[in-house]
Amino acid sequence: RSDRDRDSEGAPPAIGLTSRVLLVLAAVITRLPRRSRAWLGRRLGDRAYIVLAGRRRMALTNIESAFPDLAPADRRRICRGSFQHLGLMLVEFASLLTQPPERSLEGIVLEGLDHLQKTMAIHGRALVLSAHLGNWEFLALSHQLMGFPASVVVRPLDAPGLDSLAERLRTRAGVELIDKRGALRPVLGALRRGRLVALLLDQNASRREGIFASFFGRPASTPKSLAVLALRTRTPVVPMFIYRTGIDRHRVVIHPPLFVEDAPDAEGAVADLTQRCTSAIEAAIRVAPDQWMWIHNRWRTQPLAPVGSDRP
Repeated sequence: RSDRDRDSEGAPPAIGLTSRVLLVLAAVITRLPRRSRAWLGRRLGDRAYIVLAGRRRMALTNIESAFPDLAPADRRRICRGSFQHLGLMLVEFASLLTQPPERSLEGIVLEGLDHLQKTMAIHGRALVLSAHLGNWEFLALSHQLMGFPASVVVRPLDAPGLDSLAERLRTRAGVELIDKRGALRPVLGALRRGRLVALLLDQNASRREGIFASFFGRPASTPKSLAVLALRTRTPVVPMFIYRTGIDRHRVVIHPPLFVEDAPDAEGAVADLTQRCTSAIEAAIRVAPDQWMWIHNRWRTQPLAPVGSDRP
């Protein structure tokens, strides 16, 4: 068995010097009063808003495209709020990394759990659709309140030190980690074992891996993996999103499942389900737009220009 298999059963992965320093810093942050931690998180976000000019411009461009009718001041408010949200996430990670998971679970409220319970009772497994909305690491932790084992498909971070911390955080949450690279077989195995399998579907996909879906009125290359899995295994997709209601306080909303519907061809079925998933994500973001990751270039991959067009 691999080291990751052993880690998923509760043993935290080995960490290097950089990660150890960050863990010490996290322990110091966790000792601060809640109000002080909230202040610190927002100020970290404000600093990033000023320093990361390129990311700020990208976020503002994305927000303007998604909400063209909003006044410029309101778009800037959403943008700054999204940076503060990321700062608050960093502070909340400190508690996830250093405190017993039970402490963090005290701040999570579930809504719509009956949708998931009914799905699991009938089908015995579910694909969970989510996004980089709210503190998605708390969403991974919240499966312990739902009563079902969970696996999460993840892409390793480029920075080894941060990746080891992220793996430690998710291991403490009690989820099984599945590397996005070569995920098909372990995902099928997890579904056969009656687990929830969660995928985040709100980031740009390459032209080879994606299919275009309308997202805030623009074509966005979206991973088709979740739809392909749902169709292949006849597994319902349960949209599930988390919103921050305060520092270390979160609300998880579980929506009715998206069922696989018959279509004349497999390609059409994949396109239809991918669009329904994308629409669910858009609706969730509209609830709290300042808690989504606008700094990501979600619309980077665009449809090819028709042959013979004047586009360069």
